[in-house]
This record gives sequence, structure tokens and C-alpha cells, in this order.
Amino acid sequence: MTNRFLCVLQMELEALRSIYEGDLCFRELSPVSFQYRIGENGDPKAFLIEVSWPETYPQTAPVISMDAFFNNTISSTVKQSILDKLMVEVEANLGTAMTYTLFEYAKDNKELFMENQPVNTVTSASNSIAIGTPDVPASKKKDKKEQLSKTQKRKLADKTDHKGELPRGWNWVDVIKHVSILKLSFFNTEKICKK
Repeated sequence: MTNRFLCVLQMELEALRSIYEGDLCFRELSPVSFQYRIGENGDPKAFLIEVSWPETYPQTAPVISMDAFFNNTISSTVKQSILDKLMVEVEANLGTAMTYTLFEYAKDNKELFMENQPVNTVTSASNSIAIGTPDVPASKKKDKKEQLSKTQKRKLADKTDHKGELPRGWNWVDVIKHVSILKLSFFNTEKICKK
């Protein structure tokens, strides 16, 4: 690798770090490998692209992968379609720094990339597509409540109303009592000072 290519890589690395600083979608795995999540976290059509630079990058194409666990719900045909469209963009940008360009191209064309991805599909680890059923929880787990003794329950019932809420003003300060205590302490310190 020549000095010129090292300089280009270093400049692209610094540019990526400054552009995506604070962006939760961007992740630097190593100085030559990056991930970017296209779409919001809960979006069923969101996907993750991983770009790795080989030794001869940018003269040769970067390695683009969609094998991350995040992409398990995406069908293999849609993944291949996305990779093919990204490779067309790579061919157009060979010889230049293109990681930012690839991420932005994917962000701009997210809807086009994911148009063939069915929303209600479930894919297995081998990426074979199966039609899913509506969201039905496998088992209903009840939250365990803290077990209270009879005396604890009685004390709690005495403090709260029939809804289990504390009465209005339970933590209020009695202003008259508070002022009278302050007044007494003020006069006591005044008497001590005069003696």
C-alpha cells in the first residue's frame, strides 16, 4: 500500500468520525470496518450495512456485508438485491473514498431497497422465509408481586385510601407548628445571648 493510499484512508477515517460523531446509527468496529443502521430501531424495514476496507481500497471495492444478526428478519432475496444495488454504486465510485457515499445512498433509497420485504414475515437463522402469524405471545408470564405480611398490609391500608393512594397532603408541613417552633427557638437563642 502506497503512502498516497494510506493518506486517503486516514482522511476518510477522520471524515467518517467527524461526520457521524454522536450518530447512534454509526458504529466503528475497527479503523477499517464500519456499520451503519438504516432506519429507526423499531422499524421493521430497518437494516444494517457493514463496510470493510481491504488492503487495496479505494482502488478495489470494499467488502459490503449484511450478515449481522440485526438483519435476520430480512429475506435473503432482499439482502442480495440491496447488495447488488450497492455494488453498482461502488463501481461508479471506484478510486475514491466511498463509505460515506454508500451509507447515504442506502439511507436515501431505503424504501426502494425494502419494497419487496414483507412486513409480517419471520425468517429463520438460515434466512428461509415463512409467513408469520399475528403477534401472539408464546406464554403469558405474570409479574411476581412482593409478598407482604398481614401487619405490613394493615399498616399500608391505614396509610392509604381505598385505591391504594396516599391521601392528599400527606407530606405537607404544618406551617403554624413550623413557625411556632422557629419562633420558640429564636426567642431561646435571644435569651441566651442576653445573659
